[in-house]
Amino acid sequence: MINRRTFISGAIAAGLGLALSPALIASTKKSKAAGLQLYTLRDLLKGDVREVISQVAKAGFKEVEVFGYNKQNGFWGLQPQELKGLLKQHRLSSPSGHYDLGRYIKSGKIEDLDETISVAKLMGHRYITIPYLAEDLRKTAENVKDLVSNINNAAIYIRDKGLKLAYHNHDFEFNTIGGKLLYQSLLEGTKPGLVDFEMDLYWVIRAGQDPLKWFRQYPGRFKMVHVKDMSKDNPKLNTEVGSGSIDFKHIFTEARLAGIDHYILEQENFDIDAYESIKRSCQYFLSNLATI
Repeated sequence: MINRRTFISGAIAAGLGLALSPALIASTKKSKAAGLQLYTLRDLLKGDVREVISQVAKAGFKEVEVFGYNKQNGFWGLQPQELKGLLKQHRLSSPSGHYDLGRYIKSGKIEDLDETISVAKLMGHRYITIPYLAEDLRKTAENVKDLVSNINNAAIYIRDKGLKLAYHNHDFEFNTIGGKLLYQSLLEGTKPGLVDFEMDLYWVIRAGQDPLKWFRQYPGRFKMVHVKDMSKDNPKLNTEVGSGSIDFKHIFTEARLAGIDHYILEQENFDIDAYESIKRSCQYFLSNLATI
């Protein structure tokens, strides 16, 4: 039974809660971690990799997405175990790596994936992400049919090894092949829960598309996004997140619908020092986007 004292105490608490509700709501929202696609710093990685990783951590990032692995040079001169140790030293994790699967997609030989899977597991990735499709893989409707089939087969093989496959877009995916946009063919031809997508928001918008339309049409498929801003002066150029023309706040109101788990910042060209640039982008993300 609720006595008078309990009722009054509860009413006071409720009143305070109502008065403070906006702040309380904000404080209880889980803040999103900021990730960085290391391609952003590709030129600097040719020099001192350890200094680059140190600067990424100092800028406020908690995750990185890697790229550029090859058997001879590893990651910029570091073998996967070395890079994983370096990231751990700076309290960074790597949920995804961009790996060239072009040879497999051409051949359909599943064993062509084995080295990539081994590296991804050593790195502790969740995702092996297809970063790009060469033009000869996407010319005709028959190409697209083969492409979709090989991606599905790869995803099954990768899943059975304990990882997931994802696909990262540019703008050519919004060209029509065989009467349908390539992006639509990929989303509809691959299996939900088996193949996820990393939407590069810059390239979607540069192609004249609305990210929210794709979120609504294919809910839950976009587990990662590239947060890359567009220069207000020249849409072919990037700028620091929050300084350009892309309304990320509006886009991220549908983050839950999209299924986004990882927010990976990227910038391909700079007007200022690269380290200062990534710091500004990270600060803007954490201050303005991380709790949407």
